[in-house]
Amino acid sequence: MPVSSDLRNKLLIGFGIGVAVVLALIAAADVRALRATLDAFAWDLIPMILGLTVFNYALRFVKWHYYLGRVGAGHTKLGSSLAIFLGGLTMAMTPGKVGELLKSVLLRRVSGTPVSVSAPIVMAERLTDGIALLLLSAGGLALYRVGVPVLAVIGLLAALVVWISVTETGRRLVLGAADRLPLVRKRTADIAALYASSRNLLSPSPLAVGILLGIVSWAGECVAFFLVLVGLGQPPTWRLLLLSAFVLGASTLIGSASLLPGGLGVADLTVTSLLLLTLGAGAMDRSEAIAATLLIRFCTLWFGVAVGLLTLVLARRQLAPDATTLRSEPIGS
Repeated sequence: MPVSSDLRNKLLIGFGIGVAVVLALIAAADVRALRATLDAFAWDLIPMILGLTVFNYALRFVKWHYYLGRVGAGHTKLGSSLAIFLGGLTMAMTPGKVGELLKSVLLRRVSGTPVSVSAPIVMAERLTDGIALLLLSAGGLALYRVGVPVLAVIGLLAALVVWISVTETGRRLVLGAADRLPLVRKRTADIAALYASSRNLLSPSPLAVGILLGIVSWAGECVAFFLVLVGLGQPPTWRLLLLSAFVLGASTLIGSASLLPGGLGVADLTVTSLLLLTLGAGAMDRSEAIAATLLIRFCTLWFGVAVGLLTLVLARRQLAPDATTLRSEPIGS
């Protein structure tokens, strides 16, 4: 499925940063100690860890397809919907995940849904996932009291987005601002469609559904991280499970807030730092923390990117045999 050279370049930059981050993590560790740690890891847990990642993707797909119905695209064939969703996993490697708008372009080609109507789904996915991760992090946040200001700011921003999206005051502010800006004044109708879809997705009932699905789906990856830590020799306690949810949730949120491709560097550093800060040198050394970071990132982010790339190749004809670039696709059509 051809994509624009601009989007392709962004993906290549993301992959380049990813390789650099992995090499930097390895360099920051005692290489011999890191190798010994990985040799001692319980590799028989990997199928279960990847299975929990797949569980996360499965429920996030349920949310994606539910949102399609909310914006009037419920007639999209299930196979095409799944291919679009999985292909979008690769777009996590673009800055701010803006490449995920490719899902809206592909949706238009298979179902005729205007990009301006479906684009808010990407925002609603990220928002409800973020709120879910905040809630999953709450136990560890209360226990360790680390990162409270940063996560509080993220929570307030999420609440602000919901308020703007569902209130009449928010609608007037958005459309009024659009009408005053020369560059977007001609697209007021498209912005109104964007706002209407956002309001439809973030009103109380769909917001609750999205958050609930987010909590259950991301809980799968939290348990996956718990298994990574157990596989590295940590005792399987409830405290470790709370810690896993906190570290994974906080690092994912902070990585997303950085707007870097896949949160690369920021999320990785956050995982390593929080593990060392909360477990302490007596329970986990730097090489073990870096090993845990590499393992969970390969079993979540990089696994998802691989699934997305494979889907884009296999579903090439099904989705868009004549796809043009993301940049040239008219947002309002």
